[in-house]
Amino acid sequence: MENRIEVHGIVLKHRPVGEYDWIVTLLTAERGKLNAFARGARRPSGKLSGKVEPFCFGSFQLFPGKSSYTLQDTKIDYYFDSFRKKLELAACGTFFLELADYYTRENMEAGDFLNLLYLSLKALEAEKEELPPKLIRCVYELRAMVTEGIFPGESAYRGSNSAVVRALAHIGSAPLKKLYGFSLSPQALRELDGLTASLRKRAIDRELQSLQLLAAYEDGENGSGDGGSAINML
Repeated sequence: MENRIEVHGIVLKHRPVGEYDWIVTLLTAERGKLNAFARGARRPSGKLSGKVEPFCFGSFQLFPGKSSYTLQDTKIDYYFDSFRKKLELAACGTFFLELADYYTRENMEAGDFLNLLYLSLKALEAEKEELPPKLIRCVYELRAMVTEGIFPGESAYRGSNSAVVRALAHIGSAPLKKLYGFSLSPQALRELDGLTASLRKRAIDRELQSLQLLAAYEDGENGSGDGGSAINML
């Protein structure tokens, strides 16, 4: 089809329409957030079945109509299967997708946000001991604010923990590939988490549904001591 376009991105969410179709919300590098009809994707034997689930990352071929897009084909490079198998990863990963859905807009280039989301999901999936999900979540949220131009920087922090100050400076300016190159002590992480929650309340004007599941999971985590290095560049 001459009018067919190809975009690169990730499936943020979908909802059923009709008997066999999905309406899929994509975050794309080229055209920001957009919605597309995935015809027959709910049929087990459908061409798009299993390729338009949340977290599917790859390229998507779209046919633009008068008021909406129709998804013609996909090439999924990465499915993030672990987010469908582990509750703790699903809780945090779903929040990442919902936050991206909140911040991004249609017809606005979103390459930076897409790269941040992909890198953060990969960091979460790696399950490294020095990078607990709560730290990844704080870094992702704060760097998203940087991308949106609403991050106040170190000036937002009123505490005296120098590790938190250094972490905020790193989050605000580090190249994406080095964004998750540090760890925090439990005490510093608690302070960073409190600051992140406070800034979220200022930036977001509605309750994110995934926060309830995320809060239930994080409340169940066992805390550890305050030992260890305050901040270690890896």
